Amino acid sequence: MTDEEIRIAVVGTGDVAMDHAAALTSQGPVRARIVAAADTDRTRLDAFLAKHGAPAGYDDLDALLERSHPDLVYLCTPPGLHRDQALACLRSGASVLVEKPPALSLREFDEIAAAASGPPWFATVFQHRFGRGQAALKALASSGVLGRPLLAVCHTTWFRDQSYFDVPWRGRWDTEGGGPTMGLGIHQMDMMLDLLGDWTEVQAITRTQARRTQTEDVSMAHVSFADGALASVVNSSLSPRQESYLRYDFEYATVEVTHLYGYRDEDWRVTPAPGYDHVLTEWRAAMAGARDTASAVDSRSGHREQFAKVLTSLRDGTPPPVQLAESRRTLSLVAALYASGAAGHPVKPSDVSPGTPFYDSMGGQRPG
Repeated sequence: MTDEEIRIAVVGTGDVAMDHAAALTSQGPVRARIVAAADTDRTRLDAFLAKHGAPAGYDDLDALLERSHPDLVYLCTPPGLHRDQALACLRSGASVLVEKPPALSLREFDEIAAAASGPPWFATVFQHRFGRGQAALKALASSGVLGRPLLAVCHTTWFRDQSYFDVPWRGRWDTEGGGPTMGLGIHQMDMMLDLLGDWTEVQAITRTQARRTQTEDVSMAHVSFADGALASVVNSSLSPRQESYLRYDFEYATVEVTHLYGYRDEDWRVTPAPGYDHVLTEWRAAMAGARDTASAVDSRSGHREQFAKVLTSLRDGTPPPVQLAESRRTLSLVAALYASGAAGHPVKPSDVSPGTPFYDSMGGQRPG
């Protein structure tokens, strides 16, 4: 793609799109414009068009693709629609940026991936990878300043009352793909995997403790990683004091971040091991370096920085972040957590590979 303006369509104009679509066209190195939007709810669609200035609205995705010819489609629809909508966009020649989760299952994700070798491309919104703190942490971890990662804590303890689960597509394997593990905790788990890499084994518990729902409302897991690190993971929709918390115990320092829906610079804490006070100096330098690079221009983790990178990649003809293999790794951890919770014993990547029940569905059901 050249330096010409990138044409964007938004599909699904609910709260997520209303809040984040402006980040697609915010001032940045690549010119972009929202040219169309689609939603089956006309009132919601008209509100979106009025707020974001899109010139065309549709109640049908095929009509939008045929008439508006977008370069990029931003999917903000319920998860049960992602596979079919993504495939329609890719086959029309439009790249796709999809809100989490990218698909209901690994099988559906692989169907999308087969059509997205690029261009056109397919990418998932995992915005917590793109704040300054995450960039600084990855830089220090890769440089060896922190030593080996030994232990991690990854907690998404949020609160959602029964009305949240009463939305028709929520809390169902066939439309949402899971409960808080899939729909809430996936962001923190992706952030953890962005740092620690490939997982090798999961031992999990899933429970429905308090909500009327087909899926879980809480899960807990122990995760082993290829480099030897271990992690404790909790995902909850039952926690009145809401918190997103990640902690990494390295050989030479503990690094923590506590936030809710997006972290700032001041939400990060570094505690050096005895004799390693220089880690604090290295951390401050890494944060300063992140401020001076395009990799993390915003203090708060959020959509704007990832969207800027997606648009730059489309302009340059390169795969946008977060790429297929990375999205799939995160989705496979979710599948493994559900598989282990159902089986009552540890599972490995082979237990969620093609031909296994939890490859086909997060709930372990076969298609049909």
